[in-house]
Amino acid sequence: MRYPFAEYEKDAIASKTGRKFTDITLEEVMKGHIAPDDIKISKDMLKAQGQVAREAGNDPMEKNFERAAELVDVPDDVILKMYDKLRPNRSTKLELVMMAQELLEKYNAKNCARLVMEAAEVYEKRGILL
Repeated sequence: MRYPFAEYEKDAIASKTGRKFTDITLEEVMKGHIAPDDIKISKDMLKAQGQVAREAGNDPMEKNFERAAELVDVPDDVILKMYDKLRPNRSTKLELVMMAQELLEKYNAKNCARLVMEAAEVYEKRGILL
């Protein structure tokens, strides 16, 4: 795929629900034919963006896109809870470990779980856990 996707790959872009990028128009929104999930990004598009980052030599960005792809199926309230718990002095180590376990076991988000575990270790060393 050629980047930017919206310019070169319009026909290949699909949302989380499979809705084609070219079918998401203001007219369709106004008619009520487009639901909120129809405009959410798909795992495939996030992975494609990660591939572009890797090809450009930006491995850290690729890892960000991999984690983002894992979060596509995680409910928004869980993501917001994770964001809040990852702020310094907001969680105990056990809370972060349990968050990582939930991400891994319930949502198969292994890279996100690994990131939360790394944060727990770093926060412990820096003294920024509850």
